[in-house]
Amino acid sequence: KSIYAYNIDSKTIVPITDPLADAISPVWDASGNYLYTLASTNYGLATGWLDMSSYDPETTRSLYAVVLSKEDKAPNHIKTDEETLEDKTDNKDDKNKDSKDDVKPDATVVVKIDTNGLFNRAVALNLPDGNYVSLAKAPKGHVFVAEASDGDNGIKIHDFDTEKDEASVFDEGVQGMLISEDRKTTLVNKNGQWAILSTKGKADFKKGKIDTNLKIKIDPKAEYKQIFKEGWRYMRDFLYVDNVHGAPWDDVYKWYSPWIDHVRHRTDLNYVVDIMSGEVAIGHSYVRGGDLPDVDYVPVGLLGADIVLHNGAYQIKKIFNGERWNPGTTAPLSQPGITINEGDYLLTINGTTLSAAVNPYQLLEQTAGREINITVNSKPSMTGAQTILIKPVSSERSLRYLDWVEGNRRKVDELSNGKLAYVYVPNTGGSGFTAFNRYYFSQQDKKGAIIDERNNGGGSAADYMIDIMNRKLFGYFNSKTKTNRPWTTPMAGIWGPKVMIINERAGSGGDLLPYMFKEAKLGTIVGTRTWGGLVGTWDTPPFIDGGRMVAPRGGFYDVDGNWAVEGEGVAPDIEVIQHPKLVSQGQDPQLERAVEEAMKQLQVKTFQLMPEPAAPNRSKRPEGYEKDN
Repeated sequence: KSIYAYNIDSKTIVPITDPLADAISPVWDASGNYLYTLASTNYGLATGWLDMSSYDPETTRSLYAVVLSKEDKAPNHIKTDEETLEDKTDNKDDKNKDSKDDVKPDATVVVKIDTNGLFNRAVALNLPDGNYVSLAKAPKGHVFVAEASDGDNGIKIHDFDTEKDEASVFDEGVQGMLISEDRKTTLVNKNGQWAILSTKGKADFKKGKIDTNLKIKIDPKAEYKQIFKEGWRYMRDFLYVDNVHGAPWDDVYKWYSPWIDHVRHRTDLNYVVDIMSGEVAIGHSYVRGGDLPDVDYVPVGLLGADIVLHNGAYQIKKIFNGERWNPGTTAPLSQPGITINEGDYLLTINGTTLSAAVNPYQLLEQTAGREINITVNSKPSMTGAQTILIKPVSSERSLRYLDWVEGNRRKVDELSNGKLAYVYVPNTGGSGFTAFNRYYFSQQDKKGAIIDERNNGGGSAADYMIDIMNRKLFGYFNSKTKTNRPWTTPMAGIWGPKVMIINERAGSGGDLLPYMFKEAKLGTIVGTRTWGGLVGTWDTPPFIDGGRMVAPRGGFYDVDGNWAVEGEGVAPDIEVIQHPKLVSQGQDPQLERAVEEAMKQLQVKTFQLMPEPAAPNRSKRPEGYEKDN
């Protein structure tokens, strides 16, 4: 990205920054002599923002001032520290002068841009590179720099003094900031509260805080009609093609708009908007949210276990342990020092005795994240029972997810006699990126891999995964260890056969991953045809009440110029149905067939490390060197 200026008199476009750096967020200095910008020289892979290969590299930016006129100096131009007679005179008259940081309301700012040599007049200011996201205007000779913080702690705002060439912290934890036109005040939002502050000096949020306890009356019926029409317009104007997939869009409005008169609840409106958008016949056309009533949420504590009613008592059938190396996953019944076993009976919760007539989850209401006592025993009797202090969790999702993934990995390991890796890819977003990297690279000792992307929720384009799985072996570096086991080049990879498992619940990025896997000829695909939803979703604005409707924005077509995948999905090479009877018996036909196929391919060719060749003789001497004195 580059910064440009447009001259409204000559109607010419003037490039301000060199496109070899990625420049964003231009801000004029109050003097009109400089344009401040953030720029990055390591943006690189982030240009492919839709691709997974943009995830890992960290983009940093630096602060620059572009000197617009060839007659001006940089704001941080080197200065002498010697005091002159003029300085002394100025100091005496300071009290009678306006501050140099102020621009008089009637002052005329003239911007002069000399295009000759302009790229070379970009000057780096003394701010260490960082995760800066935007700039905002400030008093003359200053610019505000917004830096993203780790986590959800808001934005840190730096006040950069370009003459002193140094920054100070203006405020932290900021969610929003607007600067007045005269650059003297700013409206700042922090934690849902607002304050009007001076742009000079350090922010004092408490002193400038304002009362924003505002209310507005809404006419729901009028708002419903506006939202419906807005949704109709979104699909007309934002859809990835201009023909609304051939739907008679004016007629569609006439068909469904009378229904709005009968809407009595926000969910009714979502229903009408949803079926209206369904006339387009496209995936990703989601409708959700809006100004819905607040519902009290009662956090029910969960034990991380399967509990069944057995002979009138609740028995712990299975305990989920969270597996290993998962710091964000807590298993309440599987902590060191807790002696509870599968098959034990849950007898009391916080002193209340359980029976067939008592729902244990009623007793666990509002216990998530709090310590409680439970009584357990190996038999449904209080004799010999033990009372244990535990802390229930609010969700078992991650516990059950990890149990399923690790169960599949162990099954693949068993069926393949330790020869195959199992890698589950839940989506092509951040967690899918993490899962792929964790499981793929930790099993490089395997001869092949099962890549399971069933139920893949999509996200980005998984080019990174394809690149990694498509790595070619170029050679080895030998090792002087006891076994002389060499290192491959590239070092990281699985060099044997790869089989991917897909199903009808894998879509979006979960459609594109097997599509690219097939196009790259990486291996065999087993399972059922994927969902068939590959039109990207971005940029559809929210409704006035915060609800959303998605008009899919970017359709996918192949290298031959044909629309692909959307409405079609990706077909497997070997179709395998998950028959309910077999699944209910604990089998996984798709997984088992994938392992069978990979093992067949291993019989044809199994990757073996090339042993180290004989040591070379490279020492050379000319013939007859022995006779030289």
